[in-house]
Amino acid sequence: QIGELVASLVADGSTIQLGIGAIPQAIGLALSNKKNLGVHTELINDSMMQLYQQGVITGREKSLWPGKMVGAFVFGSKALYDFVRENPVVELQPASVVNDPYRIGRNNKMVSINSAIEIDLTGQVCSESLGHTEISGVGGAADTHCGAQRSFGGRGIIALKSSCRDRNGQLHSKIVFELQAGAKVSISRNDIDTVVSEYGIARLKGKSVGERVKA
Repeated sequence: QIGELVASLVADGSTIQLGIGAIPQAIGLALSNKKNLGVHTELINDSMMQLYQQGVITGREKSLWPGKMVGAFVFGSKALYDFVRENPVVELQPASVVNDPYRIGRNNKMVSINSAIEIDLTGQVCSESLGHTEISGVGGAADTHCGAQRSFGGRGIIALKSSCRDRNGQLHSKIVFELQAGAKVSISRNDIDTVVSEYGIARLKGKSVGERVKA
């Protein structure tokens, strides 16, 4: 459901960035009916390989490095590693180049899609820790989310399940009144654009806190 909702925000000819995890992978597969997508992403994953093989990813309409799947690293299956090996379509650049918000913004219709651990009602996004317990590095979420909003026709998207269960099976909301104590703010409320859960799409950019709560 999240994949289908996010896919509705991705126009033909867009250039996409996908974060790591099950949700971005599912979103990639939900884009199978799109045309002439491009790739400018920190991570190149299996769904991007599959979309290329299906003819969905062509890079023809990219304004920066047209025809190339540009990324900083590759993570996935052996089939993915075999696909990128000596493949002239795939071009790996340093993260300092790929995640530069100014470069990202030079791609027309750039869509950045990342996931999160939790988000509060003001729009603060945590994607690095469970409270004080860090579970990932800083990554490129802030760079890509902001860079996409510099793009003509671009959009920054945070996609997450509305809730999750802990080890004891207790249900917890991931859309919260306030982040857990010690949570690392990965994307500030000043930079947030669009949030998608299985229940719908909330455009937070330009809204007051009260309007964000309602959205």
